[in-house]
Amino acid sequence: MYKIHFYKFDGAGNDFVVVDNREACRQYGVEEVAHLCHRRFGVGADGFMTLGNGPDGYDFEMKYYNSDGRLGSMCGNGGRCIAAFAHMLGLGERFHFLGYDGPHDAEILEWDTARRAGIVKLGMRDIVRTSMRRVLDGWFLDTGSPHYVQYVEDLEHFDVMGEGRRLRNRADLFPEGTNVDFIEERPDGRLAIRTYERGVEDETWACGTGVTASAIVSGNHRLVARGGDFRVDFDTTDNAYENVKLIGPVEVNFEGEIMVNGD
Repeated sequence: MYKIHFYKFDGAGNDFVVVDNREACRQYGVEEVAHLCHRRFGVGADGFMTLGNGPDGYDFEMKYYNSDGRLGSMCGNGGRCIAAFAHMLGLGERFHFLGYDGPHDAEILEWDTARRAGIVKLGMRDIVRTSMRRVLDGWFLDTGSPHYVQYVEDLEHFDVMGEGRRLRNRADLFPEGTNVDFIEERPDGRLAIRTYERGVEDETWACGTGVTASAIVSGNHRLVARGGDFRVDFDTTDNAYENVKLIGPVEVNFEGEIMVNGD
């Protein structure tokens, strides 16, 4: 067994266990991560992240694991949380870091040191229009993680778990699975979103790559998830969506130490 010092973050209710892995350079196994993320036997989280030493030219490297213990694809809220963590570690206010899908830039827009909370902007990948495709009644696109986005009526009472699980497991359409976003325009002009996340296998309170995907599909820059509000900025060209920026809240819930089975 070994002991780790962790921080518990959330980005609009999408929560993560985060550790500084620059000195230990530890490789985490599936069972270890799943235990840490377990909401009854571990810390409890939608995912687990390590901040490690980055290659030359990068401030750090982000590794993201889903709550099932497996390495995940890019996580937008995770990227914003780990940028806040880097800020807390004294690495600065602007970062160029390496994620699953390549380089990302992040900036701390606001930070309250006493509350350990603020607003973080994260640069996301460009989306080429030809990479998007119509599927069923929605759109499929990859914003660092794969997403199927569909408009629905009465989102508040929609069966996100049932329909999300069904669509996520449509192997004929999504051989590697997909995250599923259900969206609805609100009277106040914002786009409401609820997401069923692959790897978590549940609805999460927010999903950064899903918010990004839904903003691009809808053209709406102001979105509201169950856990909070977001803004997504991007430039539209004939061929792509470029300079995509995901902006939203981040906070530290608590920190502590935990014993983990492993070498």
